[in-house]
Amino acid sequence: MEGRAWYLVQCKPGETQRALENLENQCYECYLPMIGVERIRNRKRRVIAEPLFPGYLFIHLDQWEDNWQPIRSTRGVSRLVAFGGLPISVDQELIDLLKQRCIQQAIVEALKPGERVMVTEGPFSGLNAVFEAYDGEERVMILLNILHAQQRLSIPISSIAKIH
Repeated sequence: MEGRAWYLVQCKPGETQRALENLENQCYECYLPMIGVERIRNRKRRVIAEPLFPGYLFIHLDQWEDNWQPIRSTRGVSRLVAFGGLPISVDQELIDLLKQRCIQQAIVEALKPGERVMVTEGPFSGLNAVFEAYDGEERVMILLNILHAQQRLSIPISSIAKIH
């Protein structure tokens, strides 16, 4: 537990955003991973940003230099997640991966029918396709040219990237 590390903060129910704002107002570096979730409201499909881990956020602290005392009394914060009375740090690689995945998903959520995409994973990796529609929360429908004919495929959202 030397130097700066990420720690997990448990927030009070329904107050994750409040906790984030109050911690940032106190000059703490925080990270709240958000994802776009499709919801149907008023008979329209909309993508709404929601926390990836409801009720939790990450805070970047130095064991020796940062003042940890105000964290517990911050509005919206319940406690620092700890085992045996000691806060447990979260690997920097996990935070980097979460940031990368959330950014990638935000890019994919912005797709519109007819846009060009590239398949990045699976047996069709490296092939260009046309985005057709979302197929639930985790998958998309694409049109792929195979053997001189357009084939409709359903693949995971994480398996495509928008072509600029």
